Amino acid sequence: MSQKNKNSFQYKRVLVTGGGGFIGSSYINSLTNFSPESKILNLDKITYATSEKTLKELNGLKNYSFIKSDLINEENLREIYEDFQPDLVVNFAAESHVDNSIGGPVDFIKSNFVGVLNQLEILRSSPLKNNCLFHQISTDEIFGDLNLSDQSFTEDHPYRPSSPYSSSKASANHLIRAWSRTYNLNHLITNCSNNFGPRQHPEKIIPKIILNSFEGKAIPIYGDGLNIRDWLFVEDHISALLLIQSSDVINDTFNIGGGTEISNLELLETIFNILSEKFNVQNKDLSKEFVKDREGHDRRYSINSSKLKSVLGWNQNSDFKKSLVSTVEWYKNNSEWWKIDPPL
Repeated sequence: MSQKNKNSFQYKRVLVTGGGGFIGSSYINSLTNFSPESKILNLDKITYATSEKTLKELNGLKNYSFIKSDLINEENLREIYEDFQPDLVVNFAAESHVDNSIGGPVDFIKSNFVGVLNQLEILRSSPLKNNCLFHQISTDEIFGDLNLSDQSFTEDHPYRPSSPYSSSKASANHLIRAWSRTYNLNHLITNCSNNFGPRQHPEKIIPKIILNSFEGKAIPIYGDGLNIRDWLFVEDHISALLLIQSSDVINDTFNIGGGTEISNLELLETIFNILSEKFNVQNKDLSKEFVKDREGHDRRYSINSSKLKSVLGWNQNSDFKKSLVSTVEWYKNNSEWWKIDPPL
């Protein structure tokens, strides 16, 4: 495998699905600076996990446009592909909250599996097939969980998903690899660890800890709180995606991890310390409550990013603690970000 020169991003028409979400919008923001001449089309069905403020922020970008549509609507999706003629598709679109997948798995299968299938079928039967790269943004959760003594997930680790969410993502990856081999579709798959950073929906643990603490509310902790996650700052994730897309590598898979494994309790205490030391949140406003554990709760995630580092020379630019501080500061200054309902 070879690598092009740095910043040799070759794609001129980038279709981003789910670009109104946390990671997708971060990617779009970075891409407009990384490749200013690329035209970006954001296709998003707009759910509760999209803030109107995020959409307004994106609308001010150069060479950017937005279409509200659902990947399940194959006829409309085909028209969008044919009109825009993308040479790169970056598929962030997904229902991603594990709790919601346990309570309502069908929506996850539709968005995360059928939504991918529809796009693959459009590419398979289109002249775009030979000139378009489909990049699937996947998750470490497809691998299941690890014991404390187990080695980190590599790209060759077997898929053992534990939840409806992770099974829908694993199934989509299998589709992509099969369609690539059978129909010669160009693809990339990247499996990331837990992301954090600005504009993430408050249902996720880090913004929930921050916002509940500022409001003097207790933070719910599943089970014994010793479940371990590998945390990745969203800007480091995006830097990895852009590096991979700027290389000659296709039809391959890369893991993208943060290299910071801590338990939920350790994460909570780290954020509590930041809040009290740097943001004058009093100890009396910082509390937790243990709640019934999530069904099928994975014990530990750990990503091995050595392939990405050795093949393409990727390195993280951020420090976990400093990134947490900047994330806390963003939520402090943008507490109303999620108070506005999205334009459904």
